[in-house]
Amino acid sequence: MGDKANAHPGAAGRATAADHPASVRNVVLVGHSGSGKTTLVEALALTAGAVNRAGRVEDGGTVSDYDEIEHRQQRSVQLSLVPVEWDGIKVNLLDTPGYADFVGELRAGLRAADAALFVVSASDGVDGSTRMVWEECAAVGMPRAIVVTHLESARADYEEMTRICAEAFGGEDPDAVLPLYLPLHGPQAPDGHAPVTGLIGLLSQQLFDYASGERKESEPGEDQLPQIEEARNRLIEGIISESEDETLMDRYLGGEQVDVKTLIEDLERAVARGAFHPVLAAAPATDGARQGLGTIEVLELITRGFPTPLEREAPAVTTVDGKPRALKVCDPDGPLVAEVVKTASDPYVGRISLVRVFSGTLRPDETVHVSGHGLEDRGHEDHDVDERIGALSAPFGKQQRTLSHCIAGDLACVAKLSRAETGDTLSAKDDPLLMEPWQMPDPLLPLAIQAHSKADEDKLSQGLSRLVAEDPTMRLEQNQATHQVVLWCLGEAHADVALERLRSRYGVQVDVVPHMVSLRETFAGKSAGRGRHVKQSGGHGQYAICEIEVEPLPGGSGIEFVDKVVGGAVPRQFIPSVEKGVRAQAAKGVAAGHPLVDVRITLLDGKAHSVDSSDAAFQTAGALALREAAADAKIHLLEPVAEVSVLVGDDYVGAVMSDLSGRRGRVLGTEQTNGSRTLIRAEVPEIEIGRYAVDLRSLSHGTARFNRAYARHEPMPAQIAERIREEARDAS
Repeated sequence: MGDKANAHPGAAGRATAADHPASVRNVVLVGHSGSGKTTLVEALALTAGAVNRAGRVEDGGTVSDYDEIEHRQQRSVQLSLVPVEWDGIKVNLLDTPGYADFVGELRAGLRAADAALFVVSASDGVDGSTRMVWEECAAVGMPRAIVVTHLESARADYEEMTRICAEAFGGEDPDAVLPLYLPLHGPQAPDGHAPVTGLIGLLSQQLFDYASGERKESEPGEDQLPQIEEARNRLIEGIISESEDETLMDRYLGGEQVDVKTLIEDLERAVARGAFHPVLAAAPATDGARQGLGTIEVLELITRGFPTPLEREAPAVTTVDGKPRALKVCDPDGPLVAEVVKTASDPYVGRISLVRVFSGTLRPDETVHVSGHGLEDRGHEDHDVDERIGALSAPFGKQQRTLSHCIAGDLACVAKLSRAETGDTLSAKDDPLLMEPWQMPDPLLPLAIQAHSKADEDKLSQGLSRLVAEDPTMRLEQNQATHQVVLWCLGEAHADVALERLRSRYGVQVDVVPHMVSLRETFAGKSAGRGRHVKQSGGHGQYAICEIEVEPLPGGSGIEFVDKVVGGAVPRQFIPSVEKGVRAQAAKGVAAGHPLVDVRITLLDGKAHSVDSSDAAFQTAGALALREAAADAKIHLLEPVAEVSVLVGDDYVGAVMSDLSGRRGRVLGTEQTNGSRTLIRAEVPEIEIGRYAVDLRSLSHGTARFNRAYARHEPMPAQIAERIREEARDAS
């Protein structure tokens, strides 16, 4: 693997429709922001002949990060598919954003792929979030390999980085993460840095020199053999320990020379099973070069070591009414089951859906059934509809290359699916099926918005619905309590991209306003009030008097109205009017304009007039009585309290608990979990955790996660409540 005598040429880079799942590899690139994933994709595309030496596709545009927002922000913000061909194999490279705010795009890439390339920078190391994704892949058995980039950096140390990778990713078995190559250094520069110009194959003991811009193979010198002996022996032992031939280790330890071909075959099987994780190196091509360092080795690893779609078990499939449905693994002739892993809008073509086919064959212009369930709470429509799909194509930068079909195991872009959203299932219209959805992170950063102008207001609803259709990690909320439109995002960068897309893609300008939590009010103790509404100004008068008593109830009781009028002081037909009046006033609030809850309102007495009393008069009297009772009572302002669970590395437990206490949080308990992590459970006022998604990421260096759920409303501290009342008075 990577030690073959000659490089395999690409197929002019033009990805065509695959004819069999065995000739497809779906690979997702994972790594922190700035690790070099997009640069690696472009280097692989150049080596495969898909782009020219300027790193551009044949008909213009860059191979990845072609969105205008990505150009402005100088980082990936969405999943990009770059299909190339190598040695007769179609390789679908899925480039994912490294920034934590776009983890939804990463999860979509993991869903669509069968193996992962973890890209780490030789000068930056391995961050905590990359380790967490590695553990997630390990939990589902996804095959993984590591590619070390930024070898040109003066701080780069490939040997040290291979040790760090073994420590970070190897867990209890560091010998399962070992390099396949050692670096070949060029002449030392004046600053003492010796650039990496080639690689030494540990299995074949061959030199692969890229200094000329193309890989040249040669035999190592006698002085280089001792340098590689220790690393080669360790690699061989690591491969043999994962071999399915249990006698091989005994034979090797007994002094038998193991054939290199046997070692490579065992290595390929171990990589495909996810039991062994090779470390490779790669660098982009220099000016005028045709091949970047290590790119041939990476492509050979992908095509020879990574599994085919036939080796991946598909997610669970049911009928639309929930009955399990067994399918043959990746059968192009089976019933159609495909999944929308990404949705985008093109100003000229309309909606474009990136689809992974798990069973059957997708063809242009056929009618399919679109099923979407499970994301209603995020503003996504629950639907079952039939749609006629448009053309199938393979993306390459901004270009779309037409495909005749897309078989099980392959990916393609589908045009004109106007109702399909990310996560939806495509199946035959006469055999509708539904795939089990993949896990989506919860958006926990609120962004309250309002239309900038009347013209924007008319377009806002449609723009927001399209936005959440493309991005299932975004939740749209129309808050009935605060009357705000709230976009729940994963972080500030996610929110910035959402606003930019609303403006540039859908022509909607919005203003960001302070996010409000749903405060409430209640009585601290008993109080009484008298409502008198008597007017006589010519014509029909108004006359209604009522006396009430208000007392607090336990949390969650709502408003209870009790009639204790005796002797007909308030005629029976007007008692519902009093109740309607006090309930209407309770909804408006009695102190700071927030709904009144958890009280019992008892109607004790009143007076009526045989002519001037009316339903409206007693409604007004009831509202006045409640306001008077509130004026003579202590009113508690109630704030929502959330139950928060934080999963954090043990190194940051103290800092997180201290931070929660500073937010008026009450820690309920902690428990140890796998992987040196602790789960902290606490109750925290919602007003204190509006930006917790951002603050926690900073506090834990991106390694902690949290979720939140509404627990109850409880009294707010007096000094904070008074400040909010003053703000309400100033606003009025």
